[in-house]
Amino acid sequence: MTAPHPDTRRRTVPLRTGSRPAPDRPADAVLRVRDLHVAFDGPQGPAPAVRGVDLTLHRGEVLGLVGESGSGKSTVALAALGLLPETARVSGSVTVADTELVGASDAALSRLRGRRIAMVFQDPLSALTPVHRVGDQIAEAIRVHHDVSRAHARRRAVELLDLVGIPDPAVRAAAHPHEFSGGMRQRALIAMAIANEPEVLLADEPTTALDVTVQAQVLDVLRTAQRTTGAALLLVSHDLGVIAGMADRVAVMYAGRIVESGPATELFATPRMPYTMGLLGAVPRLDELVADPEARAPADATAPGPRTPLIPIPGAPPEPHDLPAGCAFAPRCPLADDACRTAEPALLPIGAAGRTGSYAACRHADRIAADGLTATDVYPAPPAPAGHTVGSDGDRGRDGRASVLEVTGLTKTFPVRKGSVFPRRVGSVHAVDGVDLDVRHGETLGLVGESGSGKTTALMEVLGLTAPEGGTVEVLGHDTRTLDRAVRKELRGQVQIVFQDPLSSLDPRLPVGEIITEPLRAQGAPRAQAAARVPELLRLVGLSPDHADRAPHAFSGGQRQRIGIARALSVRPRLLVLDEPVSALDVSVQAGVLNLLTDLRAELGLSYLFVSHDLSVVRHIADRVSVMYLGRTVEHGPVAEVFGAPRHPYTRALLSAVPLPDPLRERGRERILLPGDPPSPTRRTTGCGFRSRCPLYAALSATHDADRRSRCERQAPALTVPGTGRSAAACHHAERP
Repeated sequence: MTAPHPDTRRRTVPLRTGSRPAPDRPADAVLRVRDLHVAFDGPQGPAPAVRGVDLTLHRGEVLGLVGESGSGKSTVALAALGLLPETARVSGSVTVADTELVGASDAALSRLRGRRIAMVFQDPLSALTPVHRVGDQIAEAIRVHHDVSRAHARRRAVELLDLVGIPDPAVRAAAHPHEFSGGMRQRALIAMAIANEPEVLLADEPTTALDVTVQAQVLDVLRTAQRTTGAALLLVSHDLGVIAGMADRVAVMYAGRIVESGPATELFATPRMPYTMGLLGAVPRLDELVADPEARAPADATAPGPRTPLIPIPGAPPEPHDLPAGCAFAPRCPLADDACRTAEPALLPIGAAGRTGSYAACRHADRIAADGLTATDVYPAPPAPAGHTVGSDGDRGRDGRASVLEVTGLTKTFPVRKGSVFPRRVGSVHAVDGVDLDVRHGETLGLVGESGSGKTTALMEVLGLTAPEGGTVEVLGHDTRTLDRAVRKELRGQVQIVFQDPLSSLDPRLPVGEIITEPLRAQGAPRAQAAARVPELLRLVGLSPDHADRAPHAFSGGQRQRIGIARALSVRPRLLVLDEPVSALDVSVQAGVLNLLTDLRAELGLSYLFVSHDLSVVRHIADRVSVMYLGRTVEHGPVAEVFGAPRHPYTRALLSAVPLPDPLRERGRERILLPGDPPSPTRRTTGCGFRSRCPLYAALSATHDADRRSRCERQAPALTVPGTGRSAAACHHAERP
């Protein structure tokens, strides 16, 4: 039996209700974890990473494991497979079909791994051997556990690659991992994991590094693989939307313990642990947006209303070697009392009516249920910034605001060279091939698109403040083709960037006070004058001036990103370019940084060019959005209109692939799965560059509409504004859905 390749058909994931066995039925339990403890040896003694975890996974069930970084999620999965390093001290019990894994010999574990229990790792490139063909690696996984010929194993490897949706599986089986895209490598890893039809699948953040469209493909493949083999799936993820769409039950971890668990629909709808409530309140939601009366609302939109600030969880998780005496979450919990700080609560059944199989480790769980408390009741939402609010006027009033950045027809190519002694140019990479951007004073423009779409190259062309290869770039009214040295230096202070990884962008040898003043000194400010601004800047981003002498490594990830923002603000810029500024942060930390950016924009009158692969974040923070594909702008306009009624099929596919942290809505949504990967930017395509993946073009082919198909093949679509709308789409067939 083989599954069809991922295609452009709309798919609805059915909600699984009532199909799971009762949790007290042991007959089909294939994975049992009992009182699991894991500690790692360190300079300060053993550091507990997992503390008394109990899990039961039934045949055919999906259990989601969520929590912030360092909560112990991946450690539980690795301990279940016996893959922890020698520095780990493991106690408790992990059984797969009544076979004990804790304390088992390497030989015994090798017989089980891949046969009874298998794992899909987070990084497929490091999990696959680079020097062996993909098909050979899958065949090897089969022959380790079955006495079959090499030819038989290879044929089975091709069948598995076909099952997980790899195009031309017989050809691709002979390729090496580096010849696969990221999504294809992850699908190959899933094929290897299910090669022997294991009883338990462990998936550790299987979609973290993937674009949202590829993530949708991989999750669809994971569902197919799990249902085909009948395996139980333990899915570890920080993405609550992914868990909402996949999991039957959810377990929430904090500081090495499970603090809440239960059926997914109930846990997402009525969480009873303040930590779970905080995680859900911190997530920017794609289905919550101020309504635009001129745009058709999406089918899954909530009631119209203004977007409010996100709800960040205060503080940070405790270090494993410095756990508090009572509840580990008490230092961050607004409901904590003296009893919480004295004794750690046990994980007990929740007594609220209607909840079955739900547990919470909180003394206030019954009070939360009785009073009907929500996340905003437990964590008071930060006040909305005064003045202009995100998305408050869309395009209305834009003409009265000064232009900060205007990019028209931007192009950038890179040479492809061959030969080491006498290199010669054999082609070009068309990284940017027609980009249009427009940012006004006090406005946030979100720039979205898959990896390789040219977003970062476009940013670098803007930040370079030099004459572009093609097109025009105007910054604060100055054409970069005619800048003299003095004006260019002045503009460099007016345009600043905040990088994706704050740790790598901060000099580890300098204290943060000196790091913050680097741009000021580069602009010629005296050292004393620059140093005098450090306390003001640290307070502005929510940090203590007393920490100016600390090194970057002494701060958390969210604090380091705030330092990067303070550095960018030191020269009083008018435009901030933010390149994936929250992608490396936990959701609770991300909420605090997004709230800070919103406040700073209102307080300082800043303009943002915000690049992100997370469309939920862009929808929360941006006024306008620009969508890129294969180096070109394919749609742009007010965020309410583009996200509420997308006109380009690529934008529709992107939005359909974004998971919602709501099981009922997530599993009832339509999916548009795009086949394959974007074409290579080294090849110029005639006509529309998206047509090879376009569901509209595929529909035209099915209906034999030769005239409309021919237009897609011959003529590259220009950005046009259909009807009376304010958004523009580069599609011959752009129309409201």
